[in-house]
Amino acid sequence: MAESLTIARPYAEALFRIAQEEGALAQWSERLALLAGVMQHPELRDLLDQPGFSRTQLAELLCQASGARRGEALANLIGLLAENNRFACLPEMATLYDKLRQEVEGMREAEIHTAFPLSEAQLAQLLPQLETHFETRLRPHVVLAPELIGGVKAVVGDRVLDLSIRAKLDAMATALNH
Repeated sequence: MAESLTIARPYAEALFRIAQEEGALAQWSERLALLAGVMQHPELRDLLDQPGFSRTQLAELLCQASGARRGEALANLIGLLAENNRFACLPEMATLYDKLRQEVEGMREAEIHTAFPLSEAQLAQLLPQLETHFETRLRPHVVLAPELIGGVKAVVGDRVLDLSIRAKLDAMATALNH
């Protein structure tokens, strides 16, 4: 894992600089997510191990899947990855690229754990409060966690805001036992 991150980092940084110059940070995020998603399919990974299937054929397949045309930056990236046998690093490239993008845009990933599904309206009401608490813009990912009983628990990086009923019950239990 660490080796693939080391290999993926220069590609992600170069792509990020290109995307900044083009003013296309979001588009490149989508492109990389698509390619990374395609590369995570077990059937495609099995093709890589087939002796009769070349990297050039895989590059052509990825160009078709992504709609990349010859001469475009995306097709050039796919060709470069084929030439250097770096397709396996695409998921890490996408992750590193998104981290760079989030830093520039001042946005962080927020994992919001909740006992019940949140409606769009509830999430829209909750998000500004969490952004104020964490002092940054957040990109929310909601995770169902019935063990919380109610309320929410937000995780942003290494910071946690636990407003769940489970946390309150645990705090009461601790207070009663002392």
